[in-house]
Amino acid sequence: MSTFRARTLTATAAAASLCLLLAACSDGGDTNAGSQPSTKGKVSLEFWSWTDGIEAQTKIWNKEHPETQIKFVNSAGDTTAYQKLRAAVNAGTAPCLSKMDAMNLASFAADGLLTDITKTAAQYKDKYTAPAWNAVSPGGTTFGIPMGSSPLFTAYRADLFQKYGIQAPKTWDDLIAAGKKAQQQNKNVKIFNMAGEDPSTLVDLSWQAGAQWYKADGDHWTIDFTSPAALKAGDIVQQFVDDGLASNASYADPGVFKTWDLGKTIAMTTSTWQLPIYDTNFPKSKGKWQLSDAPVFDTAKPQTSSNFDTTAVVKGCKYPDRAAQFAAWLSSSKESLTTLTDPTSKSGLFPAVKDVSPYVDKIIPTEMFNKASNSAEVITTAASRVGNQWQYGPDYAAMYSEMQKQWGKVIDKQLKVKDMLASLQKWTVDDLNSKDIKAVAAN
Repeated sequence: MSTFRARTLTATAAAASLCLLLAACSDGGDTNAGSQPSTKGKVSLEFWSWTDGIEAQTKIWNKEHPETQIKFVNSAGDTTAYQKLRAAVNAGTAPCLSKMDAMNLASFAADGLLTDITKTAAQYKDKYTAPAWNAVSPGGTTFGIPMGSSPLFTAYRADLFQKYGIQAPKTWDDLIAAGKKAQQQNKNVKIFNMAGEDPSTLVDLSWQAGAQWYKADGDHWTIDFTSPAALKAGDIVQQFVDDGLASNASYADPGVFKTWDLGKTIAMTTSTWQLPIYDTNFPKSKGKWQLSDAPVFDTAKPQTSSNFDTTAVVKGCKYPDRAAQFAAWLSSSKESLTTLTDPTSKSGLFPAVKDVSPYVDKIIPTEMFNKASNSAEVITTAASRVGNQWQYGPDYAAMYSEMQKQWGKVIDKQLKVKDMLASLQKWTVDDLNSKDIKAVAAN
C-alpha cells in the first residue's frame, strides 16, 4: 500500500519523515545529503522531455560527464504524455527522469510513481527559489528538481491606456476601476480576458492573495478554498464577470490574439514564455505594449504567482543521485541556462534559480514593447515576488479538471465564484478521503 494513503501516524513516525503522509517513498533509492553522487562506475539514464533545446544540452552533458550518460527521448507534449508515462511505470519500462509540471508531479507522487530524493536533492535546494522547491516537494518530500518558472506580470496597451486616461494598475481594484473608466468611453473595450475553458485566473489571484488551497498539516491535508484570502480573489473574478469587464476569447481559437492586437482587450497578466508568441502574433500593435508589475492585493506585501516545470525522478530509477545531479546541472548551471534562456533555443525557459538577472534581457522581444519602462526590471521583480505559501496537493490535477468543468458556468453567469469555491472544497476533501488520503476542510 502507498504510504501516501496512510490515515494515521505515530508521533515518532511523523517526526521521522513526512513521506509517510505525503508520498510513496518508492525504491528507497536515496543517498546522503550534501554529497556528490555516491554511485560508482558508468551509468546510463533515460530522460523523457518535449522541450525544444533540451536534447542539445544532454549532448553537451554527455561529452563532459562520461560517467553519467543521458539517453534523451522526445516524448510528445500533448494530453497523452502523462498517460504514456504512467503506463511505462506500470510496465517497468519508464525512464529515470521525465519532464513534468508541478501539479502532475504531485499527482504522480501521490500514486507512488516517483522516487523520494529528499536527501540526495538537499544539496541543490539553495540554488532555487523557495516556491520552486515547494513545487517539487509536495508536503515536504522531494521528488524532482525545479526546471523553469513562469512568474506573472502585466502587459498593457500603453497607447490605449493613454487614450482612455487610465494608468497601469497597482492593485486588482485599480484594474477593475480602469476597466470601468475605459468602458465609459468605449463600451466594447475589455480590460482583461478570461477564457471559458481556463480557470487559471482564479488560481493566480488566489495565490497572489495569499490563499492556500492545500496544506500538509500533521497527519492530514487541510483543504481551504473558502478562506478570506480565497474569497477576496473570488470577488475580483466575480466583478470581472458581473460588470462585463473581461472578454472570453478561447485560447483554443487560432484567432485569439486579435482581441489584443486590435485593441479589443487592452491588458493581460502574462509571463516570460509567452513573450515570443506575442512578438509573432501582434503585428498591428507591436511597439505599443508596455510591461508593469502584476496587480496585487496588498501593496505593503506585493505577491504574484507562477507556474513551474520540473524534472521528476521516476519510480524504478536505479541511480537517483546521478539523476538529481544531471537535473540540477540542466536547470541551474550557467553553462546550460545561458543556452536554454536564449530565444534561439526555442525552449521558452525562464529559470527557477534565485538570481535570474543574467538571463532576463535577451528574452524580451526588442520591438514588442515601448521603452517607457524597464521591462527587465519588471520581470526580475516578478520572479522575486512569487508567494511561497502555495502547495500542490495529491489530487491537484484532478481538482483542476473539476474546476474547469465548473468554470465555464461561472463565465456564463450560471454559477457564482464563491459557490464554485465551496463546491471545490467539498469535492477535494471527498476525493482525497475516497483515495484513503486523510483530508479535512478548514472551515
